[in-house]
Amino acid sequence: MSLYKDFASVYDLLMDDADYSGRTEYLCRLFEKFDRMPTLMLDLACGTGEFSNRFAKKGVQVIGVDISEDMLCVAKEKSAEKGNDILYLCQAAEELDLYGTVDGAVCCLDSLNHITAYEDFCRAIAKVSLFLEPERLFIFDVNTEYKHREILGNNTFVVEQDNVFCVWQNSFYSQENITDISLDFFVKEQESYKRFSEDFSERAYTCKEIEEAIKSAGLKIEAVYADMSENSPLENTDRVIYVTRKG
Repeated sequence: MSLYKDFASVYDLLMDDADYSGRTEYLCRLFEKFDRMPTLMLDLACGTGEFSNRFAKKGVQVIGVDISEDMLCVAKEKSAEKGNDILYLCQAAEELDLYGTVDGAVCCLDSLNHITAYEDFCRAIAKVSLFLEPERLFIFDVNTEYKHREILGNNTFVVEQDNVFCVWQNSFYSQENITDISLDFFVKEQESYKRFSEDFSERAYTCKEIEEAIKSAGLKIEAVYADMSENSPLENTDRVIYVTRKG
């Protein structure tokens, strides 16, 4: 897996439509509906720390974990600027190793899809369960098979933001449910442009695969929602939210 070295510097610019504030509020509503707000939360695959910092501002102690040192460097800078005391750990999700337990966990924006080996996907969920207190919640989302097949597919996208131009090319392999993603960036630096590339893959897991991974980790499903809603997923839902509880 790529460690997103150069990607970290432009990630936030390309994710400006992610609605971090709205998603944070949505996750808070789910915690309150099914349990309570955590006091110590794991933000798995935290990236540049957008969710970690928003939860910290709500008074939640946060442990942010990500595989990319460069993403974590950006996250740490943000936390310092905002005055948030967040513990960041550089770890792969399937190798998660905390100092103790947490009473809530999230994994957002299809981060688990970046784990393309099913055994590692299962292991990542099991690791969260291991460090989650009994009866507490792990809420995560995944991109669906529909999204990989019909939206990402074998398509090319162009993304243009302030001083950043990106060509996004996908190759979808239906037998494996894997999409190879190639990003070519052109970043303006004074009067010239710096070009770099980032390549990674995502895998769309079936409902059965996800349910088996949750069950084998000692978790139970409390709810499955279409993204940013409390409605059941439809055939054309592109992202699904899983609310799970440790037994």
